[in-house]
Amino acid sequence: MRVLLLSAFVAVSAIAAVPSGAHADAMADAKTILEQHKKMPVFDPPGEPFDAKSCMAGKKVLSIPISMTIPFNVELQKAMSTAAKEVGFTYTTWDNQLKTDQWIQGVSQAISQKYDVLDLAGGLNPEWLGPQLTEARNAGLKVTTTHLYDVTQKSAPTVDYSSRVDFTGAGKVLAAYAYVQTGGKPNVLIIGSSDVLPSIPFVKAIQDELKALCPECKQKHLDVPVSDWATKIQPGTQSALLADPGINYIIPIYDSMSQFVVPALRITGALGSVGVAGFNGTPFVLDMLREGQVNMDIGESLGWAGYAAIDNIMRMICGKPEVAKLNVPLLIFDKDNVKTAGIPANFNDGYGDAHLDGFRKLWKLK
Repeated sequence: MRVLLLSAFVAVSAIAAVPSGAHADAMADAKTILEQHKKMPVFDPPGEPFDAKSCMAGKKVLSIPISMTIPFNVELQKAMSTAAKEVGFTYTTWDNQLKTDQWIQGVSQAISQKYDVLDLAGGLNPEWLGPQLTEARNAGLKVTTTHLYDVTQKSAPTVDYSSRVDFTGAGKVLAAYAYVQTGGKPNVLIIGSSDVLPSIPFVKAIQDELKALCPECKQKHLDVPVSDWATKIQPGTQSALLADPGINYIIPIYDSMSQFVVPALRITGALGSVGVAGFNGTPFVLDMLREGQVNMDIGESLGWAGYAAIDNIMRMICGKPEVAKLNVPLLIFDKDNVKTAGIPANFNDGYGDAHLDGFRKLWKLK
């Protein structure tokens, strides 16, 4: 009996000793993740060099963004167009205002004008245009997507190549940041939009990383469709804070949601005591960060993203393997470096310009 009691005591003592050591390891792991994304981005070639100018001679690409009323898409299209001009092929942006009939007209234009590639950019889901894309492919066009899928997601059957984004990587960074900033005791409200294609793996990456770092810590998920952001994020956040005053971090996965989170924090008296961190590097959110309303924002240079998207499109035309993920580094902006994003902030400052020389050499333009 004494042996059994001693064995039980030793076992309980060993279990009790695990959390502090595990906590220390988790904190070190989380800080390592953050340090990797605080450094000035460097160019990491997404594939082998190729003679882009030669294989793209005479080729034509038409890109249909989900809407050109969205500044994100305007900036992304500008960068893609600039990259295409450097190489020397025809690149056309199909202007539209988030209307299905305009997207369909864009596909018809690509077919009738005998384009080589039809690109769906900035969130336009190919499943919304299934019959039209089938017609385009039957006419000999290749179909690509830019900045839509997460790296873990498969493309629709109507898509040939995709420029995927590391949303799950951003999710891990957001979870690590909340963990470190709360001293290893996060109680997190995650705000997502499951109607946006990559949102489900994005939210899951945050949830899984929090569980890995801190199995006993609390987390909640508020799901708000994009069309309801302006009416449901603020009251939903207020209700969550009132129901659980212990919430100490809020992660609106798309940083533009922050404009509706901050008023909820102000009304509940939690502004300044509850942290806020998101993803996208949207200029007005970076301005909010500089003003102290937001704590951290993971940014991605849209100039870099545009060149990376053109790189993948050209690799498809030139018979090269598809790139696993869009060659765009994720950079943490916080109070220490947010001024490098510009005053007021913009989509490209703060990241350096390593991608310009990098892609030019990769495409054998210099």
